[in-house]
Amino acid sequence: MSTGEVDRSTSEEPWPVRVVSQKIGAWIARLGWVWVDGQVAQISRRPGASTVFLTLRDPSADLSLTVTTNRDVLDAGAPELREGARVVLHAKPEFYAARGTLSLRADEIRQVGLGELLARLEKLKKLLAAEGLFDRARKRRTPFLPNRIGLITGRASAAERDVLTNARRRWPAVEFRTVNVAVQGPGAVPQIVDALKVLDADPTIDVIIIARGGGSLEDLLPFSDEALCRAVFACRTPVVSAIGHETDAPLLDYVADLRASTPTDAAKRVVPDLSEEVRLIGQARNRLERAVRNLIDREAHRLDALRSRPVLARPQVMIDQRSTELTLLRQRSGRCLRHRLTAADDELRHTLARLRALSPAATLDRGYAIVQRADGHVVRAASEVGKGDPLRVRLADGELAATVDG
Repeated sequence: MSTGEVDRSTSEEPWPVRVVSQKIGAWIARLGWVWVDGQVAQISRRPGASTVFLTLRDPSADLSLTVTTNRDVLDAGAPELREGARVVLHAKPEFYAARGTLSLRADEIRQVGLGELLARLEKLKKLLAAEGLFDRARKRRTPFLPNRIGLITGRASAAERDVLTNARRRWPAVEFRTVNVAVQGPGAVPQIVDALKVLDADPTIDVIIIARGGGSLEDLLPFSDEALCRAVFACRTPVVSAIGHETDAPLLDYVADLRASTPTDAAKRVVPDLSEEVRLIGQARNRLERAVRNLIDREAHRLDALRSRPVLARPQVMIDQRSTELTLLRQRSGRCLRHRLTAADDELRHTLARLRALSPAATLDRGYAIVQRADGHVVRAASEVGKGDPLRVRLADGELAATVDG
C-alpha cells in the first residue's frame, strides 16, 4: 500500500476497514492519559484473574465505557467499590482495532467520598443559581384543580403509592399518567429526562410530579444531576419535586416550580381536598345568604322609613299645606295691594288739595276776579289801562265785559 493510500481515500481508492481501524486507534492514542469522572454501572471480578473490568457510565447521558484495571490498583484506591458509586480514575483510551471497540485502561482509581460529593454539589448549585435556574420569579403556579397529573416515580414504589392514594383520597376523580423509571443508579437520569419530555409534550398534563422515597446522599444523586435540572428548567409544564424526606434537599428542589417535602405532601399540595372545598363552599354560601338577608332587611327598613314619612303616609297633607300657604299668600297679596291703593289714594287727595289750594280757581271762588285787557294781559295796576279801554273780567263762574270809566 502506498503512502497516498494511507493518507487519502477516494471513491476509486477507498480505505480498507483495517486502515480505518488503525487510523482511529492512532488518533485515540494521541489523546494520552486523562482523568475521567463517572458512575460505576457494573463490576466484573473474575476469580483468580488479576484484571478487573468496570463499566463506567455518564450519569447525565446514556453513555458508558469499559474500563480495565489491575486488581491491585482497584484494591489500593477503592477496595469497597460497589455498583452505583462515583469514581475518578486516571486512564488512557485504547481502541481495539480487531473488535472496533473503545475502552479505558486505568492505573489509578479513586472513589469519590461523601465530602467531595457535597463539595461538587455545592459548586454545581452555585453555578445553576448564577444562571438563574433557581430564580423564584420564573416559577409557575400549579393549577388549582389539574385536569391530569403526570407522575414520574419508581415502579411499585412507596412514593407512587403515597401520591396516588393521598391524591385520590382528597379528590377521587383525579387522573394520573404514571411513567415508571429507575430512581437511582446509572440509568436513572436518562430515564427521568426521557419521561419528563414525554409528559411535557402531552397537552392533557397540567402538572408533573417527580417523586421518590428517602435514601442516602448517593441514592439521591440523580436528582441533583445537572442534565435533569436543566431539563426541568426547560419544561413548559409546572414541575413538582417530591424527593425523599423533609431534610433531603437535592438540587431538583431548587429548580422545580414547587417543592414538596414528601410524596404525600406533593399529593396534598397539587390536589385540593374535596371535603375541605365542600366545607369552604358551604361557608361561602352561608356568608352570601347572610349578606343577602342583611341587604334585604336593610332595604326593607329603608322602605318602611320612607313609607312612614308624612309625604308618603298622608300625601294630602302636602296638598293641604300648599293650599294653606297659597291662601295665606293670596291674603297677604290682597292686603298689600289694598294698603298700597289706600296710600296712593291718600297721596292723590293730598296732592289734589294742594293743587286746588294753589289754583287761581280757588281764589276766584273766594270772590276775587281776574281782569284782563283785550290783548289778554292781566291787569295788575290801574295805570296799565286808560279810560274807555275794554276789559275782560273773569269770575269764578263766568266772565264779564267791562269798560274803564275813569
